[in-house]
Amino acid sequence: MKLLVFLALLAPALACSGSAPYLDTIPVFWRTLYPDGGEGMYCGERFAARDRSYNIEHVYPMAWVTRALRCGDRNACRRNSRLFNEIESDMHNMYPVRKELNRARGAYPYREIRGERRVERGCDLEIDHRARVVEPRPASRGNIARAMLYMEGRYGLEIYERQRSMLLDWHRADPVDEHERWRNRRIAEVQGEGNPWIETRKTGRKTSAVSRFFPSRSGLLDIQM
Repeated sequence: MKLLVFLALLAPALACSGSAPYLDTIPVFWRTLYPDGGEGMYCGERFAARDRSYNIEHVYPMAWVTRALRCGDRNACRRNSRLFNEIESDMHNMYPVRKELNRARGAYPYREIRGERRVERGCDLEIDHRARVVEPRPASRGNIARAMLYMEGRYGLEIYERQRSMLLDWHRADPVDEHERWRNRRIAEVQGEGNPWIETRKTGRKTSAVSRFFPSRSGLLDIQM
């Protein structure tokens, strides 16, 4: 029933324009989760409602998804892959960030970087362009980890073992807080399901309940990146 509500929210725009579900999910995302503004994921600063300096960051990059699905570039995947549209519009993988930080991160993987290479004063986001990696602030690492691990379990998207081990460390070091639980509940009300990494404790083993929680709805579990 909740999934039908989500589809009903998107149906009018899809019927009129034939546009990609993600583009129609954008206003649902802001209206549902940040109607009065909120906190940017990377720097932790407050932003107001309808702040045009912010957009949506896909924690698990869509560039990785296009390669995994082999469906072409992002626009081609929107036209040709129902699975890509489903993945791109999943709000569990979406967080608000300043536009220039979204561009700076690109599709770099997350990692811990030696020293302090902050992108700007007062923002604990570090980017090593030579190594092509990004280190987020400690207060956002658990949220990032749980989004990444959700994408792995929900869609069978690959996370390399070294990064997965780090994400599990971040998951444990930065536990779920009440706002993340609230956000998860709101997304579940719209999409029909929550993120089990937020809802319950898990061992982090690939054979744990998290890996078994999701059926292979999309048939992607055998894809290699």
